[in-house]
Amino acid sequence: MIENLPPCPKCACEYTYEMNALVVCPECGHEWVPAENGTEGDGGGQERVIKDAVGNVLSDGDTVTVVKALKVKGSPSGIKAGTKVRNIRLIDGVDGHDIDCRIDGFGAMQLKSSVVKKA
Repeated sequence: MIENLPPCPKCACEYTYEMNALVVCPECGHEWVPAENGTEGDGGGQERVIKDAVGNVLSDGDTVTVVKALKVKGSPSGIKAGTKVRNIRLIDGVDGHDIDCRIDGFGAMQLKSSVVKKA
């Protein structure tokens, strides 16, 4: 049993408790394996690496180019291949959509990293 349980890394709640090998937050329901030094063990200290369609590593603020035409719901025309997207933000999105961006003529949207390449 751990004497001093770490606060929740998601919501900073102090009232965490142990359940078998996990530490659980009662407020947000987040579960994680505590590391030896008392920090979160899910990430293992490694940052998630997101790569584009050709294998280049992407980072926040990059400019990317769409490599294939994309259909957009509610729009008669989609996003054409070759469209440049500036100042992307990397996120933990839903269904593989890991890029948050603003596209001229369409507005804010999320893209998959597999349909873009670094410009």
